[in-house]
Amino acid sequence: MSDSTLNLPSTPHARVILLSGPSGSGKSSLAERAGVPVLQLDDFYKDGDDPTLPELPEGGTDWDSPLSWHRDQALAAIRALVVTGRAEIPVYSIPANGRTGTRTLELHGAAAFVAEGIFAAELAGPCADEGLLGVAICLRNKPSTTAWRRFRRDVREGRKSVPYLLRRGWRLMRTERGIVAGQVALGAYACAGPEAERNIRALADRRPAPAPAAA
Repeated sequence: MSDSTLNLPSTPHARVILLSGPSGSGKSSLAERAGVPVLQLDDFYKDGDDPTLPELPEGGTDWDSPLSWHRDQALAAIRALVVTGRAEIPVYSIPANGRTGTRTLELHGAAAFVAEGIFAAELAGPCADEGLLGVAICLRNKPSTTAWRRFRRDVREGRKSVPYLLRRGWRLMRTERGIVAGQVALGAYACAGPEAERNIRALADRRPAPAPAAA
């Protein structure tokens, strides 16, 4: 695959752009710049008191495991957006470790929308199988760059305590290349931000075909 523009599919319906990458890689800011509707997959985290949450070997919840996330609910929301153009989405507070409400996301006729989150690549196979997928992208940076961005964001937003953020950040920085490789194995295409933005805009510019006239 070239480093220019992906061979994006032409489709008469809205399609999902799955945007994955390590925590702090710039997924949210890229999705906002692209000017398309955004489904934030972090809203599908499990509540902090869910007994099925995975644990780290040293203790505490492993929020970087896909087992900490409602995969089937996220897929159902993507399916609803592609088929109907709207979906009810949970609103999740990371500092509060739980859902605080719901909201309605509408596409308003957009040809594509971004579903972004660290687990987005987990949905590449199911979305492709169901004909929902436009493209799956994994953002790739230098691990040190990602770590610094992640730490600044998490401190600014008060996501967790600073000692927790430092421990998590060091662990993620050491494993970042493996995280990217794993997301590529799931079907995502790894690239840097500028190339990812070009490909998102290319798919978003493909307008849906008009609905057929009534007989």
